Amino acid sequence: MAASSRTAPGRGRNWAELPDDVTASILLRLGAIEILTSAQMVCVTWRDICKDPLTWRTIDMRVDPDDQRHIGYDLEKMCRHAVDRSSGNLIDINVDHFGTDELLKYITDSSRGIKHLRLAHCYDITNEGLIEAASKLPLLEDLEISYCLFSHEPLEVVGASCPLLKSFKFNKRWCTWPDEESNDDALAIAGTMHDLRHLQLLGNNLTNDGLRAILDSCPHLKSLDLRRCSKLKLGGKSGTRCVERIKKLWLPDDPFDNSELVHADSDYGSYDEDNPSAFSDVDLMFDDEEEYEFSYGNDNEDYDMDDYDVYPWLF
Repeated sequence: MAASSRTAPGRGRNWAELPDDVTASILLRLGAIEILTSAQMVCVTWRDICKDPLTWRTIDMRVDPDDQRHIGYDLEKMCRHAVDRSSGNLIDINVDHFGTDELLKYITDSSRGIKHLRLAHCYDITNEGLIEAASKLPLLEDLEISYCLFSHEPLEVVGASCPLLKSFKFNKRWCTWPDEESNDDALAIAGTMHDLRHLQLLGNNLTNDGLRAILDSCPHLKSLDLRRCSKLKLGGKSGTRCVERIKKLWLPDDPFDNSELVHADSDYGSYDEDNPSAFSDVDLMFDDEEEYEFSYGNDNEDYDMDDYDVYPWLF
């Protein structure tokens, strides 16, 4: 009887035996924080992959403020270190809850090839900080700004400085009580972002006039999200025009789930149909009955903790 190719019972397969490209894809899905605080310490193979600049083309620094594991970490310091590891190869970065003017300047000074940038709950990034950053992002294609404190002024600079911008999310907190109508954001978008394909304006106070300006000036729009835009009245010509023009349309009263902003993994990448996500799908053809185990001494190597990038945020 032929010997079985399955792993012997009670003994798992070594994760370090996976091809490097598969391992790199798995590590990318962990996020930058998990890579820096744990994954890079598993074994020499993982450490080497975690130091490869190409591993850091995407830096996902999203944090859940309710996650106790991140308490005590210097997230800005970690982000700077991740940017350094990219060695200028960074194209996609997400800064959530801890972004500052100084950090954004560091990112854009170090990486001029960024295509995708996401800022959420970054109350310490000012209009001036975003304006300075935008001038250094000529290749930017996808920008998401959610729950920040920016006015319309930096939007004009973003549009003028980033001619390749295809996807823009500018989401605000909305109130249940009446608030002033304002088309400032809409006019800034209409005046400079003529090549947009995808636009999301959650909780904006634009009116029908602002919407018309966007539709007139952005002829390539394919998707438009207007949920919670309570000042719009889309029962007449404006609504009909949206339906006729836009392939994917969300109206002001359409359902909204806040997780779409916080954990929108399916949207975490470019809206470009040719590159729908910053993460590539890898089909891992593992046998369902095989188990993989971590090795902390592959090839009987002795590790010195000085070999690992141990930083103060780990303690």
